[in-house]
Amino acid sequence: MSPVHERIQNEITANPVMLYMKGNAMFPQCGFSARVVQILTHMGVPFQTANVLEDPELREGVKQFSNWPTVPQLYVKGEFVGGCDILTEMYQSGELETMLTEKGVPHQAAA
Repeated sequence: MSPVHERIQNEITANPVMLYMKGNAMFPQCGFSARVVQILTHMGVPFQTANVLEDPELREGVKQFSNWPTVPQLYVKGEFVGGCDILTEMYQSGELETMLTEKGVPHQAAA
């Protein structure tokens, strides 16, 4: 396993909700990353972020790790969930809330 894949594995294992994004939760640097942060924040989900713009190796590594071509990428309890479109769809359908509940991740019920 490459060092960057090892880092990703460690981060998704250590953090119940891990978001690889452009920028960080306070200053998202793309609209898609901002949308995912907005959804997670709105639902009161505690999450960690890693800024792929600060680390070109991570930016490429995370795409290979998940076999997913774009960022942001969300992991919940070590499992790859998806990017902005998937997350937005899951949020709107209630599927995201169900998954968080099943995985025991603290969150607020969607209004």
